[in-house]
Amino acid sequence: MNYLIGTDIGTSGTKSILMDTNGKLIAQDLEEYDVLTPKPLWAEQWPEVWLKGAKESIRSVVQKSGVNPDDIKGVGISGLYGGSGIPVDKDMNPVRPDLIWMDRRAAEETEWVKENVDLDRLSEITGNDVVDPYYGYTKVLWVKNHEPENWKKTKLFLPPNNYVIYKLTGEVSIDYSAAGNIGGFYDINTGTWSKEMMDAMGVPVDKMPQKFVDATEIAGRISSEAASDLGLKEGTPVIAGGVDVGAANIGMGVLEPGRYVAAIGSSMNAALVSEKPIKGKGLIVWPYPYKSRDLVYNFSGSATAGAITKWFRDNFGDAEVAVQNHGGKDAYVTLGEESKDVPAGSRGLVVLPYFMGERAPVWNSDAKGMIFGLSLVHTKADIFHAFEEAVCYALRHSIESTGRDLGDYIVIAGGVTHSAQWVQMFADVTGYAVRTPVDDAEANLGDVMLAGLATDTLSIDEVQKWQVLGDKVEPRAEQHETYNKYYKLYRNLYNDLGDDMHNLSLISGIEES
Repeated sequence: MNYLIGTDIGTSGTKSILMDTNGKLIAQDLEEYDVLTPKPLWAEQWPEVWLKGAKESIRSVVQKSGVNPDDIKGVGISGLYGGSGIPVDKDMNPVRPDLIWMDRRAAEETEWVKENVDLDRLSEITGNDVVDPYYGYTKVLWVKNHEPENWKKTKLFLPPNNYVIYKLTGEVSIDYSAAGNIGGFYDINTGTWSKEMMDAMGVPVDKMPQKFVDATEIAGRISSEAASDLGLKEGTPVIAGGVDVGAANIGMGVLEPGRYVAAIGSSMNAALVSEKPIKGKGLIVWPYPYKSRDLVYNFSGSATAGAITKWFRDNFGDAEVAVQNHGGKDAYVTLGEESKDVPAGSRGLVVLPYFMGERAPVWNSDAKGMIFGLSLVHTKADIFHAFEEAVCYALRHSIESTGRDLGDYIVIAGGVTHSAQWVQMFADVTGYAVRTPVDDAEANLGDVMLAGLATDTLSIDEVQKWQVLGDKVEPRAEQHETYNKYYKLYRNLYNDLGDDMHNLSLISGIEES
């Protein structure tokens, strides 16, 4: 029997799984760590936590499985969106921490780009219509502008998974999805760096890795030193699985254009895979890890999807948490049971889920959370139900931003799928049937699949036969009709209150100072 390893480097932990080529999970391991937040809106990480997490999790699954290292045919490594990427010097040592995806410090750089770069050309070249601190290229500009000594020392900016691959193999490369997700430097039409855009922003092209790899190409092979450390065979192929949300889509069986997938945890990453970029809709566009030169990932979502129900639990669910802490049901399960009889529309409540501003497709750092329609008749159950509905409305907004027919079903993954009631709500609000993964190893499973394809250990036919999704949950006509009315109100509320949200930011900012 042959085996494959899938490793996903996440924001708060790195997880590895080891599977056989029949799709059976043999071993798994998670190594956790923290994000550094030295100032408000700043978020960065030293890459050593990623390297340590990857090494320890891979070593662990090899040891737990007990399989012969000769039978492990490949390792696929995906990673979080690394923002700026890791600045490394001429000896490939980190110069400073990586400014990761959630870092928002590059506000001045964002405004500079808007004022000094041809935005029509930027959109035409990169496929991205919006300039925002989310993008890695604005974070690179921040390092250039605010840390000139570090800028001088920096030879390359390497995404997290590509850095770990270098450390394990000695090969420097960048996968297309990670390159595209940096944003303004990458030409999605030619599949390489845009000298025009990089010159316009004053960044040398050679600050970026020059070797591009698809997720079905071998990026490097395990060195003798890494093999000894991990328990693997020297020369074992390593594959760059790309940005983790793309790898997760592959793990859910999305190998062709036209399928829509929403991964919903603390935040929501929702995307349609297509053959051409969807422009003019405020979406984030980058190459799909699989068939990177032919397929693109058109991404939007919600910054605080599951996070708003966690906020509700932490602030208003003391009784439910107490039951959980004394060996009872999970607090979320109890809250869900308490709200199961609340009708669609939560008895006249609408929640705006913008608790930390909002990214695509709203793109407004001033967007605010809101509970609209409260009266003395409402209960905690009604409000919790409205919070769940708000996440569903956000997904519908993302879906509509694609401007496409999404076929006979959409896929939803993440912690929300543990609630059958919530899954049904997603179907009722969006009007689409919903399918969910059989297990929770989406990105890691995608890494395994890609490693198998890259090494010819698995064929496309074999991968497509793996049962990764459950049965459809169909929308209910009556509930969908009700939700159409509430969803219209949800959209109108944000549009009507946009100026007030901005003014509130100004007022509260003055008060805080």
